[in-house]
Amino acid sequence: MTLRLAGPHTLTGALFALAALAIDQGSKLAVLHGVDFGPDGIVKVAPFLDIVWAWNTGISYGLFSLGAEGWWVLGGVKLAAAVLFWFWLARTDNRLEAAALGLLIGGALGNAIDRAAYGAVFDFVSLHAFGFYWYVFNLSDVAIVAGVGLLLYASFFGSAAKSPP
Repeated sequence: MTLRLAGPHTLTGALFALAALAIDQGSKLAVLHGVDFGPDGIVKVAPFLDIVWAWNTGISYGLFSLGAEGWWVLGGVKLAAAVLFWFWLARTDNRLEAAALGLLIGGALGNAIDRAAYGAVFDFVSLHAFGFYWYVFNLSDVAIVAGVGLLLYASFFGSAAKSPP
């Protein structure tokens, strides 16, 4: 088995990764430097949506929080995941799978950059309804969830998503 760094759909995956990374980092910078959170740290946007100021030193829901000084552990996990996804991307012959892997790579890198720059991931989107508040997230998280969803779709309907020879 040879180690490949590029394959037939690497460009597709790379473009999705770059788009996810740019949108994530651009949105975080815009919110960090362009939103006046006032004394509460909350900006109500809609009855179901708030923009909040939140730093996550752990993973989803703040689990496994290592504090600001442990950023390198979770940041390293994100970087390792991005590298492994890249090797997978280089071997795929499925455009949809390539797009999904690109979203995973871009999302992982977006959160890894936060950890390296700030010691934590900046989360700012808070969805809620009927007294239920979902966890606070960012657009890297959206890219990761979308990537997983597309991978699941491609695994169930792989033959329909395969690229023509």
